[in-house]
Amino acid sequence: MTSPCILLIDDHAVLLDGLRMLLETRLDGVRVATAMSLSEAVMAETSPDAIVLDIKLSGINGLEGLASLRRKWPQARIVMLSSQDDMETRRQALERGAVEFISKSSPGERIVETVCNILDGQIPASQSSVGTAQPYLTPRQCEVLDMLNQGLTNKMIAKRLVLSDNTVRRHVQDIFAYFDVSSRTEAVFEARRQGLVT
Repeated sequence: MTSPCILLIDDHAVLLDGLRMLLETRLDGVRVATAMSLSEAVMAETSPDAIVLDIKLSGINGLEGLASLRRKWPQARIVMLSSQDDMETRRQALERGAVEFISKSSPGERIVETVCNILDGQIPASQSSVGTAQPYLTPRQCEVLDMLNQGLTNKMIAKRLVLSDNTVRRHVQDIFAYFDVSSRTEAVFEARRQGLVT
């Protein structure tokens, strides 16, 4: 079984190294990759299960970069780390796809505990308050969403992905629930607005 991988993205080298050492010490068997910017992160030769993302990065900031990280690694759960602990910043981070928001003033053990819970598949309480049906789209749902964006019908998607019509219909309904919409047009509009499709 492959060891879980955590990707840390922060442009402060001291904090980055400290957090890496803390996670490696506390969580047995995990692999920890690091990057100091969004552009460096998306070039990484890794497939993270969890991403700890600083909101204030040089260049593209964490909030702006959430969509590109979700496109590249739809299976990864993203924890937003920030020195800004106001409700609006927290709301934006969760709405854009982070599963948890942690203040940088929190104890290191809180960060470790959060990452550990996420790797175990637990959905943080803060995510449920956003009102979405699930914290992220699965890789298969991302494929279906891309085909909705291309204007394909359910039957065409089923044929393309070698799935039953019922399975595709269920994926489409889950996508509707994820975006809190009731039509294909609205789903595609929201996906484009969030940068998940172009």
